Order: sequence, then C-alpha cells, then structure tokens
Amino acid sequence: MIIDYKVGAAGNIASEYVSRAKPDGYTLVFGTAATHGSNAALYKKLPFDVETDFVPVAPILDVSNVLTMNPEVMNVKTMKEFVELVRANPGKYNYASTGNGTGTHMAFAEMNSRLGLAMTHVPYKGGPEAMTSVLKGETCCIMNQVQTVLQQYKASKVRLLGITTAKRVAAVQEVPTIAESGIPGTQGFDSSIWFAVLAPKGTDPAIVTKLNGATRTVLQTPEAKAKLESQGNAVRIETPEQFRVTVRANRAKWAEVVKAANISID
Repeated sequence: MIIDYKVGAAGNIASEYVSRAKPDGYTLVFGTAATHGSNAALYKKLPFDVETDFVPVAPILDVSNVLTMNPEVMNVKTMKEFVELVRANPGKYNYASTGNGTGTHMAFAEMNSRLGLAMTHVPYKGGPEAMTSVLKGETCCIMNQVQTVLQQYKASKVRLLGITTAKRVAAVQEVPTIAESGIPGTQGFDSSIWFAVLAPKGTDPAIVTKLNGATRTVLQTPEAKAKLESQGNAVRIETPEQFRVTVRANRAKWAEVVKAANISID
C-alpha cells in the first residue's frame, strides 16, 4: 500500500480526493467518525456527501477517549463527584480539546449536553498543547485518547474518571465507563471514534467484499488485536452492510450533538 497524506480541513481534503477517484478499489480513504460523521454537521458546505459519495468497506477500530483530569485543579475521584462539582460551580471550569470540532471536543460536548453541564471550551492546536494545558492546570480536564494519556496516568500526574465507549478498554481495565456511573443522562453513552476504510461510490461490490475480508483477516490475528488493544483501542469487525448502518447512524447522532451544542466550523 502507498500512503498519500492529503492533510487539512479535518480530513475533508483527503475525503474529497477519494470521492472523485476512479472506483477500481485501488484508491481508498482512511476515514473516521469525524470525516464521515460529525464533519457533515460541523461544516456548512462539503464538496461531497459522506454517505452517497462513498462505499463503506470495513471499520478497523474504535478509539476510546477518557475523561482525564488534573487532580490539583479538581480533586474528584469519580464521575459523580465531577458532575456534582461542575453543577455547583457553573462556568467556573475550563476543559481543553485538540481543536474545535475534533473528537476530543465532540465527546465533551455530548457529555455536557446530556448532563446539562456549564463548562468553557478551550480549543488548542493539537494534542501536545491541549494535554500540557491540563498538566499545568490552565484547564481542568480533557477527553483525550487513552493511548495519549497512559504515560501521565501511570506517573500519577492525571486521574482518569470515565471511558467514553460502551465497554471498558483493556489498557485501563480499572477505569469504568461513563455509562457505568449511573448518573441520569449517561445511560447508553458511547462517544467512541471509529477508524475505517471507505471507497469511492460505484466500486464493484465484489471488490468491496474482497477488501473487507482482507481487513477482517488482519484484525483477527492475535498480534494485531493485542497491539491495538494495548493502546486503548478496540478492534471493530463488521460486514460492508453492517458498516453502512454504522456510518448512517453516526452521521445522525453527531448532527444532534452539534445542534444541541451549537458548534460550527465555518
């Protein structure tokens, strides 16, 4: 495989390129729940449709975020204590993200919307800056990827309160999910970000099936599964038909979150 990095516009540049590519199975896009989900609601105009211009091939993994906090800024040990403190001090606490409309922002926006929390969003230019702000106490917390916060967590520099996915992750099995908190509004909470492969519209179903099977074979090897899970991810295996349903549901879900939080990129 040849990786062609077409960065920019939160993945929209790469997605547009592939949407216009020849549908022969040789040009694919590495998409996410953002590029083929939340971006459709965040951007007023996209040069492609995340559903009709692509053929879902295969998901690869779910990336788990985790509510990560500086205990010196917020001395809480559980989700319940966190929610109680924020509700008692509306507007006092600032949370960091890796950028406006990113997965770290959207996960927090969904939680705040569900629980009615009044917090101030502080977007940074990327992961290192956002995480540094939490460690320095400039912001209280962040919904960051598990693999990104593991080092600081093991060094007891941050505290992990809740996983954003429906199930706990192997890398930090001791950390409960947000849904496990039992707080009204958290039932069914699942703000995972999937990574996946998609092809241009018009790609032969036989090619899609072949690519899906090859992806599935790799993901089911013990080596790949162990490697991904050790980083705080979860392998996701679906048929092209199942993945199409995932993409459609993902787009609808994030449209609701974006509307409720009044988020816009352009």
